[in-house]
Amino acid sequence: MQIAIVGAGIVGVATAYELARDGHQVTVYEQRGSAAEEASFASTALLAPALLIPWAVPGLGGPVRRQLLGSNATLRLARGGGLDGLLWLRRWYLAGRSPQAAARLAALQQLADYSLARTQAIAGELDLDVEASPGTLVLLRQLGDGARLQAALAVLDAAGHGLKAVDADTARLIEPGLSPDTPLAGALHAPGGLSINGRLFAQHLRQAAQQLGVRFVFNARVQALHARPAALHLAGESSARRTDAVVLCAGLASAALVRPLGLRLPMAAMHGYTISVPLREDTHAPQGSVIDPLHRIAITRQGQRIRVSGGAEIGPGNANGAHHQATLQTLYLALSGWFPGGAHTASPQIQVWRGQRPTLPDGAPLLGASGLPGLWLNTGHGACGWAHASASARALADAIADRTPEVDLQAFAASRF
Repeated sequence: MQIAIVGAGIVGVATAYELARDGHQVTVYEQRGSAAEEASFASTALLAPALLIPWAVPGLGGPVRRQLLGSNATLRLARGGGLDGLLWLRRWYLAGRSPQAAARLAALQQLADYSLARTQAIAGELDLDVEASPGTLVLLRQLGDGARLQAALAVLDAAGHGLKAVDADTARLIEPGLSPDTPLAGALHAPGGLSINGRLFAQHLRQAAQQLGVRFVFNARVQALHARPAALHLAGESSARRTDAVVLCAGLASAALVRPLGLRLPMAAMHGYTISVPLREDTHAPQGSVIDPLHRIAITRQGQRIRVSGGAEIGPGNANGAHHQATLQTLYLALSGWFPGGAHTASPQIQVWRGQRPTLPDGAPLLGASGLPGLWLNTGHGACGWAHASASARALADAIADRTPEVDLQAFAASRF
């Protein structure tokens, strides 16, 4: 089949690779000048445990009001969020309390498990060095902080990935760089946790896809999709490009592209921040990944850099692109508070990034047939794009080939909206 993919983030690149492996003729259209330039650009790329990635699923971290207000607020309405943002947050809150929440968490965990195995298999097959950092610690300033994650911890335990409770001294043996002065009651340890240099993996995978014959068309904005027959229309062209199938991996733009076709997807951009800082002293830096559930922050090791991620903003933000300084200050304080001396926080090579997490109100992606002939969906992965990409791509390729995927796609169907 001739298949067009819209979007060259990690999900689009992984999908192109899997479809090409199956023998399809694949063309990827991306509005930016390279792969992994938008939502995939500088995330933590924490692959496991995926359910504990900050902002991965609704219902974790306590009531929305507590997350919006108070000294430990982790969520904010940015400029332009307004009433629509509040209504979306209400749906997010209700989804975390719905009777379907536990089943959805189990489906997401199954997807994450499959994706971790598939990512490791691809890295092995292609002999890739993706700067993997094994092990994840969830740091508990107070023992009660773990209650914020109880729903996800229960699913992880049922799946055989239960985290081990350790005391503060043991946590500091696992991560020797942790400050002895920062209050720490204990931690939850996931030895099977893993983070990688996500953008490096995406670039390697793009090259592997090109070797399989995938064609990437950059600086190409898809302005419309068509069904019956499948086609896409690029900005600046007078006629649509016909194809046998279109796979939509375009993040937030996905909702706008399918709306004229009658599909209304309640997708929002939950913006977050990352700060990437050069390594200063290895013994004072994280060896794997740590999660601070109180402040909804993740800190990961990526080769010779440390990346700290946090904050959640609903709304486009300032028109001039100005960052929210209070959020950045929180990230810097978390890094220096947990790992003093581990990073060059005054380095001119520090990279600050505000990126989208294209998120649906139940926290699950759209994966599978759209209900329209020739149009397939692989989008809306929120904070878990990296953690879900490899499995989503393989499962979608199997579905297109009319094979039964390794994961049940029913929980991710567009029909739920």
